[in-house]
Amino acid sequence: MTEPLTQSPAARATDDEPAPPARRQRVRAALRRVPHRLRSLPPWSPLAAGVLAGGLLGAGYGLVTTPQYTATGYVVAVPADASDPAAALGFAQAYGRVATQLAVLGDAQMWAHVPVATLERSVRTATSPDAPMVSVTATSADPEEAADMANAVTRALTRHAAASADDTHVELRQFARATEPTEPSSASTAVTALVGASAGGLLGGLALLVRPRRGAREPGRAAAVPGPASAADVRGQL
Repeated sequence: MTEPLTQSPAARATDDEPAPPARRQRVRAALRRVPHRLRSLPPWSPLAAGVLAGGLLGAGYGLVTTPQYTATGYVVAVPADASDPAAALGFAQAYGRVATQLAVLGDAQMWAHVPVATLERSVRTATSPDAPMVSVTATSADPEEAADMANAVTRALTRHAAASADDTHVELRQFARATEPTEPSSASTAVTALVGASAGGLLGGLALLVRPRRGAREPGRAAAVPGPASAADVRGQL
C-alpha cells in the first residue's frame, strides 16, 4: 500500500510567498506612481518641506554643539611723565598685536593652566583707534577657564610692558579684570533652528520658482493641429 503524500509546513509557506518576478513588478509599479503622487502635492509643498527640514537640521546642530563662553579683560597704556601722551596710543596698538605672540602666551600658560596651543586658538585681542586700550577676549566651553585665560594673558602682557617701560616710557595697567560669564556667547538651539528654517525656506522657495507649472503641456500628448480651411472660407475672408 502506498502512503498518502503530505506537504510539509515549510513547503506550504514557500508556496504562499510571491515569486521574485512578482515582487519586482510591484516595486516597478510603485516607482512609476511616485511622479504622479509628487505632481498631486500642493504647490507650496517644497516651501513647507524646506522650512521643516531646515528647522530640524538647525535644532539638531544647536543640540549637538557645545555652548561656548566668552570673557574679556582690558588693559590701558599709560604714558610716563616725560613722554608724549600720543605715544601711548601707538604702543597700545603694538601691544595688541604682541599679546597673541608666543613670548606672551608662553608666560600666560602658567597662570591659565592650559597649553599654549589652547591659548593661540582661544584668545583674541582688539584695540581702539581713539583710546590707548587693549581688550583681551578668551573663549572656552568652561566659563571659569575663559576668564582665567583672559586674565592670564593680560597679566603676562603687563609684565612684558613693564620690562621695557624704561625704553618705551609707556606702561600697561590693568583696566578691568575678566569676570566669569553667566550665559553662553554661542547661538542657542532656538536661534540655530530659526536660522536653519530660514535657509530651508529660501531653498524651498527657489525650488518652487523653478518647478514646472501644472498647466504645461505634458509629454506624450499630441498638440491639436487645426484642419485646413476650405476655399469658400478663404474667399469669404478676402
